[in-house]
Order: sequence, then structure tokens, then C-alpha cells
Amino acid sequence: MTEGTPKMKRLRLVRSLETNPWANLALEEHLVDLCPEDEATLYLWQNAHTVVIGRNQNAWSECRLELLEKEGGRLARRSTGGGAVYHDLGNLNFSFIMPRTLYNMNRQLGVILGALAELGIEAEFSGRNDLLARGRKFSGNAYQLKRHCGLHHGTLLVSVDMERLSRYLQVDPEKLRSKGVRSVESRVINLGEIAPGLDMEALRLALEKRFLEEYPHEDVARESGFPANEAFEATRRRYSDPEWIYGKSPPCGVTVRRRFEWGLADLRFDVISGRVCNTVLYSDAMDGERICAIATALDGLPFRWEVLAEAVRGVAPRSAEAADVARWLENALHPEPREQ
Repeated sequence: MTEGTPKMKRLRLVRSLETNPWANLALEEHLVDLCPEDEATLYLWQNAHTVVIGRNQNAWSECRLELLEKEGGRLARRSTGGGAVYHDLGNLNFSFIMPRTLYNMNRQLGVILGALAELGIEAEFSGRNDLLARGRKFSGNAYQLKRHCGLHHGTLLVSVDMERLSRYLQVDPEKLRSKGVRSVESRVINLGEIAPGLDMEALRLALEKRFLEEYPHEDVARESGFPANEAFEATRRRYSDPEWIYGKSPPCGVTVRRRFEWGLADLRFDVISGRVCNTVLYSDAMDGERICAIATALDGLPFRWEVLAEAVRGVAPRSAEAADVARWLENALHPEPREQ
């Protein structure tokens, strides 16, 4: 427990009893929308045979969709940034839903690392969003900050089918090279390899125990199941809607692509009457909201690289991502786009 932490009126421990990714993501969004200033939530959930992509990713570039669907798998798109992950019942997902006054990613990760230590697993935080054990990744994290609360969620590989993981995910070779590894299999590890016999219930209990110890509170609420109301059903339908899952693929008269330290930037747009339109910025960057804002800022502008660069800077003047993209666009060299 961190000294000086305000006491929460209530901590919520929520478990999903379903393995449907669209329903589980809808429940997560429901919990985010309901988050009051004096409550914090730990939500634990699992998806069966699913690839989950980040908010701004190109589904066809990240996943072997035909193979996944042929073998009965499902594709889901989450609300946060970051990269694609494979979920099966050997994986446990966690979500911290915290009021902004309490949100602290390092502290939340401390709950994960503390729970694992109690189970005899030494691990560490590394890079922009990874948890490592024995130098290999077992957890990727993503986040979304709203005005009233923050969402921080991630995966915990316990006994995931690594063969399926490597077959379904199309990891950018540039990303692997930047991390000094040859394949996705050599980069990841199951916690069960470190702690043989580790089961999901033991992991759930350890996480909940550490969460309760970390945050002072007056009351604890334990919940499972889904809300029985139309608002939740509408959210579930949105997560299962192909337009949300697959996104729109414009004709892409202009395509420029580069990988930065913070992630991929794959910018695509058309030019009509000298102006930018149908803009899409695919990315595995952690800050999904900022990536969306950059793409929106470019629509309708005259197609001149310096104009686009200045618009990107205006989105977030103090952002390293925006500054990198702006410098990149200023120096872009690309064939003349086709008019439509």
C-alpha cells in the first residue's frame, strides 16, 4: 500500500463468466462509463479462440483473418491503442478501471508484479507496455484516459497455445528486428513454464488479494454477469459489428509508412481536388485517442506535406508521437497521388 493514498469508498472485483470477446469488451466499457470518483475496479476476464486488435490497427495486416475464421476463431477490436494479441483459455485478461485521481500505471503494474511474486514468479516491466519474465514477454498492456477515469488493461499468458498464436498473428518484421528477435514464439513465454501447475483460479485470487492490499477501502463488492439493459446490449452489438471490427479501407491514393520507437505509423489517404480525404492512420501506438485525433486533423486540408505536418503538431504540441510524425511528413518523398 502506498502511503497517503485516499481511501476508496468501494473496490469492485468483477469477473466475467463468459468467453465471448465482444460481450467482455462491452462489459469493460460499461464499467468505465460507470466509474465514480470514489470507486476502483479490477475486472478479470477470458476470451476463447480470439484475436484482439488495437483501436487503430489494420485488421488485414495484423491477423491471418481467413485462417482464423476458417478454424472457428473470432476477431475483436478494443477501444485502446497498442498491438494485436491472441486470446484463448490459457490467457487471463485484467482491467484496472480507476478514477483519474488514483490512476497510476506503474502502481497498477505493481499489483500484477506483486501477485506474481507471491506465486513464485519474478517479473519486470519493460519497454512501453510489456511485462517480462526470464527476458521474455508474458503480458502486453494498453490504456485509455478519459476525463473522469482511466482504463488500463492487459494480458497474462499462462498456458496459451503458442502454435496458434504464431499462426494467427502477422507480426511486422520491423517490430521483431527492433527487439532483436527472430519470431514471435521466441519473444513470448507462458507463466506456466516458470511455475508448473499454475492455474487460473490461483492467479485470479492472487491478483484480487494484491489489489485489495494496495488500495485502502471501506467496502468490497464482488460481481459477475452482464447488465440486463438495452444500453449494454447496444454496446455489445457495436463491438460485434463488422464495421467496428474491420474498419474502412479507403482506396489509398497516398500511402506512407514508418516504424518509430513508440510504434507503427501507416498513413493512408486520397486526394480529391487537391485536398486530403478518407484519411486513415493505422498504428499500434499506445495512445489510441491521439492517433485518431491526428487522422481527423488531416481530412480536408490542402495536400502539401508541410501543411499536414503543421496540422499534426497542432493536435498535441507536447507529444513525442505528434512531433515524430510531423518531422516525418515534412521530409516525405512520395509519387504524385492519383486524383479521383
